[in-house]
Order: sequence, then structure tokens, then C-alpha cells
Amino acid sequence: MGTAYEIEHTTLRVNGLSLHVAQAGPASGPPVILLHGFPEFWGGWLRQMPALAAAGYRVWAPDQRGYNLSDKPRGVAAYDIDALAADVVGLIEATGHGQVALVGHDWGAAVAWWVAGRYPHRLRRLAILNVPHPAVMVRTVWRSPAQLRRSWYIFFFQLPRLPEASLSRDGWTNAIRTLKGSSRRGTFTAEDIERYRTAWSQPGAITAMINWYRAAARSQGKLAGLGRIAVPTLMIWGAQDIALGRELAEPSIALCDRGRLVFIEEAGHFVQHEEPERVNALLLEFLAD
Repeated sequence: MGTAYEIEHTTLRVNGLSLHVAQAGPASGPPVILLHGFPEFWGGWLRQMPALAAAGYRVWAPDQRGYNLSDKPRGVAAYDIDALAADVVGLIEATGHGQVALVGHDWGAAVAWWVAGRYPHRLRRLAILNVPHPAVMVRTVWRSPAQLRRSWYIFFFQLPRLPEASLSRDGWTNAIRTLKGSSRRGTFTAEDIERYRTAWSQPGAITAMINWYRAAARSQGKLAGLGRIAVPTLMIWGAQDIALGRELAEPSIALCDRGRLVFIEEAGHFVQHEEPERVNALLLEFLAD
């Protein structure tokens, strides 16, 4: 067993914003940055950080812009994919290393794809959890009636104010239903839910979080133009994902020059929560390769 490390918290000035970052592991360890998705925050990686830190990595798990304790710039344009990727590049520079390993889930994976496509020289390894390559997503959502139906919430999120009201009403009942309905029964504990409720309740957070979807809808042409990925890539895909069909995975890994795809048949969209030991083992094997 490796050393157990406490999770530390810091705030960094990155790309003109203050970003909250949870950190663990030896200060001299090779850096791994973990990017959460919607509707999570840095705590979406609580089941991964100890394992990576114990293996000797310096783990950074930021609250991405708009989430939890990080800054929440106003307006949809502030959540354009180029701005989100620039935040990550700023974090990479803050590590003091030329390259990092980047791991992303859900929206964090979309940002990770973008960083890998636009800044490949800054990444040593790329790990993607349950989100397709952006070009595959844009192409498929319009060509596949099944995926179009699964993506109904993306269109709902384009409406003004109504999505915020729907998710937050009755003590965040619908937001909690989003987590529980997209994962295996029992995945999220009562303690987990309280942490999420606190993050969602930060001033301005819910609108900022939904603005990621609004910005993406305005940038479909740009997203569709992302090309091949040269960075060594591992895709982990929970096959029971109700929002993103497994048929998105193979075309995505086909766009990677050095890619490996692993399906976890028993898991859904929140694969790192549902099968943490399996995900951790895959990540550690990949990062050490």
C-alpha cells in the first residue's frame, strides 16, 4: 500500500479567474489533472484521488469555471470550449511541469478532448470517461434518432431560466434525480448528495453550469471540426449509460492515433463512482505505461 495523503485545498489565479483546486499526493509526483462534468464538482473524484496519490501522483481536481467554489463569469460566451480549455492549460502551467496526464468525465472529458486536440504538446496521457470525441457527438446527435432522443435535456437547457428553476426546486429534487437516475442504485450516498446540494447552491452556480450547454449549442460547427488525437488515449465507457449510447465509443477511439477502449458492462454514465476500483486500476495501468 502507498502512503495515504490528505486532500488539500487551494485557489489559483488562472486565465483571469480564481479556480478552486483540490490536491493530493506527493508534491514532487508527476501531475494528473482530473476534470469533473455536470452536475458535479471536484468531489466527483473522491474515489480516485486517494488511489492516484498513493501511487505517487500529484493529483489536481479543480472546480471548473462556473462550478462550486470557482469563479462564475456571467454570460454564455464565457463558457465557450476554447475558454474552458484555456483554463486547463493555465492549470498545467501552474503545475510547473511541461506536460501532465489529463483525465476527464462527462463535460470534463469534452474539455479534455479539446485540450488534446489543440494543445497535444501539453499532455503526456489522456483518459476519457463516457463522452465521445466532440466531432462524433455533433455528427451522431443529428443523424441518430436514438441519440437525439437521449439528448433531449441538451435542448431543454437552451431555454432561459426554466432549467435553473426546474433543477433547483423543492430542495434540488430534480438535480438529485439526475444523479440517481443516471447511475446504479445506491451509487450516491446521502453524504454525497449533501455535498452536491451545497455545491449547486453556491451563488450563480446553476446558471453557470447550464451555460456550458448553451455555449456548446452555439459552437457546433467548431466542435465538429476537432480532428485526430495524437496523445495516447484510454477511453473507459460504462455501457449502461442512458444519455450517451455505446455506439459513440468506437468511432471516437478510431480518431485516436494511439487509443484503447474499455467497456465496463455493468456501469452507467457515472462509471468512476459505480466501479471505482476497476476504473482506478485501469487508470493506474495506463498512466504507468
